[in-house]
Amino acid sequence: MKILVSYDNEVRTSTVMDLALKRAKQLGAYIFLVKTCDTDAPQEEIVEVEKKLNYHKDAFEQEGVKCEVHVLIRGIAAGEDIVRFAKEKEVDEIIYGMRKESKVGKLVFGSNAQYIILESHCPVLTVKSI
Repeated sequence: MKILVSYDNEVRTSTVMDLALKRAKQLGAYIFLVKTCDTDAPQEEIVEVEKKLNYHKDAFEQEGVKCEVHVLIRGIAAGEDIVRFAKEKEVDEIIYGMRKESKVGKLVFGSNAQYIILESHCPVLTVKSI
């Protein structure tokens, strides 16, 4: 089994990672920790994202869960990038942390969660950040 865990700086990460670790251990799953970045993201931001992802990777591996890290910089919308990557890696489940957005926020900025849920080829487990 393969699980993609989407990392977001603005979502309470510990809740998402704790759930992902629990599911991975229950299912004997391999984890892909993924974060999307804009093509114009400064190098410092990308390095910081890699550090954070590697921190979580180390925590997973200390618990006996195999894991790899991917920073996606492919110039497409975050939701589309996550769905595409999941399909490329033949992922069995996506765990996506989300925060509550207003109706106007969804209208103006779109909703990555909505795209992932509706377009993914596999089940999506959303974790609401408090």
